[in-house]
Amino acid sequence: MAPHPLLAAAYPTPLVARLAIAFAVLVITWDMNRRTRAQLARLDAHLLHDIGLETHTARAEAARPFWR
Repeated sequence: MAPHPLLAAAYPTPLVARLAIAFAVLVITWDMNRRTRAQLARLDAHLLHDIGLETHTARAEAARPFWR
């Protein structure tokens, strides 16, 4: 969410803070990828069918590295 324009102009975010936020967002995204892919790998064929995925597609997605 973008800050209010008046606040952004009066209180610019320091570079270090912007870098820290960007790094935190990246780490959270990587963690979410890791967790959701691990959960996907645990689903059996019946559950994969229920969500509309083929087994080979789900296994390929689960095998991807967390950073992709």
